Amino acid sequence: MPNRGQPSIRFVAFYLPQFHPIPENDAWWGKGFTEWTNVVKATTLFTGHKQPRLPSELGFYDLRLPEARQAQAELAREHGIEGFCYWHYWFDGQRLLERPFNEVLRTGEPDFPFCLAWANESWSRRWLGENKDILMPQSYSPADDLNHIHWLLQAFADRRCIRVDGRPVFMIYRPTDLPEPRRTTDLFRNECIRNGLPEPFLIGSNSHCWDVDCQTLGFDRTLLFMPQLGNLPEFMMDGPSESRRYRNAKLGVESDTLKLYDYEEAVVSMLGNRRSYSHSVYPSIFVGWDNVPRRGEHGIIIVNSSPAVFGRHLAHLANEVQQHPEDERFVFINAWNEWAEGNYLEPDIWTGRGHLEEVRRVYATKSG
Repeated sequence: MPNRGQPSIRFVAFYLPQFHPIPENDAWWGKGFTEWTNVVKATTLFTGHKQPRLPSELGFYDLRLPEARQAQAELAREHGIEGFCYWHYWFDGQRLLERPFNEVLRTGEPDFPFCLAWANESWSRRWLGENKDILMPQSYSPADDLNHIHWLLQAFADRRCIRVDGRPVFMIYRPTDLPEPRRTTDLFRNECIRNGLPEPFLIGSNSHCWDVDCQTLGFDRTLLFMPQLGNLPEFMMDGPSESRRYRNAKLGVESDTLKLYDYEEAVVSMLGNRRSYSHSVYPSIFVGWDNVPRRGEHGIIIVNSSPAVFGRHLAHLANEVQQHPEDERFVFINAWNEWAEGNYLEPDIWTGRGHLEEVRRVYATKSG
């Protein structure tokens, strides 16, 4: 964990808990389904396509095992990552994929900082967060908000919880989906205070509302979430097009249907969305993207990513946040382990620890 008494950078990595079976996924996708089920079935769609993407030193772990969770935390800490931001799935009082974080809370291990991000969208069979082929719907009510914050109190009280000025950090992925955002954020703060805890430091992600200032909705800050796939032309269209053929040809692939994009161009375009804000935002950076394991030939594939290019953009963002108050020098990294989206820091068979080494290099230059 960074030495908070001197200038530092706060790298926090999003963490996916879908690497263990649950009854719901057994019913929806087949007995024993985990994220690895998608990962290993991926195939190459063009020459040079890096699929399947397979883990190296951590292996095909099962997050029910404390040894797996401990190994992840040790690797992250060693490379300058302050903590994990666990995706938190709450559906009107029902949690999914809850076991890994339950174990983290119950056992106190790993002794590694964390925060939670509420992935408040419906689960669909299309893996796109759309209201089509719904598997688990997201709903809202004042009673559920109260139930939700009462459950969250135990996480906020944990000494490992990542904080800003003593306030526990909590993120909401789709803040504009809340029917009454200010009612929810006010209730969360008031209930924490009523229960003897500091009010939470609430971050709204602009993942689906890139031009919204989440402070106007009752949040403390806005996260500039990446990747902003909406910046990619025709990213939702599955059919052929001449413009797609032209773009793909520039990337060396003859196809009018594959959704190929260049990493450098995509990052520059997405970071340009910051110009929409008159206030400071917390930046994030994505490691890569290739969701062919989930979407097959309709997947979005961002090519030409590498540890070096990722590291260059990470360093730029680390420099940028030095203007923030010391407790707010966050750069969120998406993601620690989104394997079926080709978006992960964990070592793989293609680049080993390459991306992690870039995180450590940048952290070393900013940690005083």
